[in-house]
Amino acid sequence: MSKIAADKKVPAFSLPATNGGKWKFTDAAGKNLVIYFYPRDMTSGCTRESQDFRDLHGAFRKAKTAIVGISRDNLASHEKFKTKEKLPFDLLSDADEKVCRLFDVIKEKSLYGRKYMGIERSTFLIDAKGVLRQEWRKAKVPGHAQQVLAAAQSL
Repeated sequence: MSKIAADKKVPAFSLPATNGGKWKFTDAAGKNLVIYFYPRDMTSGCTRESQDFRDLHGAFRKAKTAIVGISRDNLASHEKFKTKEKLPFDLLSDADEKVCRLFDVIKEKSLYGRKYMGIERSTFLIDAKGVLRQEWRKAKVPGHAQQVLAAAQSL
């Protein structure tokens, strides 16, 4: 599977989801879609980012835009996180990193001098026809969800 690119159709994919089944890219057909990749459930930055998308969920719906969050965490962790934060959208588990690699978000990171491979916080806005319209890589949490919403409203 080739990597995604701006102004190109995103290839179809599916992942296990907190809705109890598989989420398929085709589930978002006819709507804009925000996919945000985040490193880990229950960490401070990821919690804040998810809360920001949660708090703007109604505005995203008015902009005919669905939201999904993706990390490598398992579904049990996602379910706990979704329930605790009252997230009104699905979280998808990409344990084998197939979709993370499609979107090229697995990067070398460093923590206390230790290098490891992990998810670089990134968000992608896909239009109702399945075409990638905008991407935010190395996203900083403060104000990020609002930037994504403004872009979604302009589609």
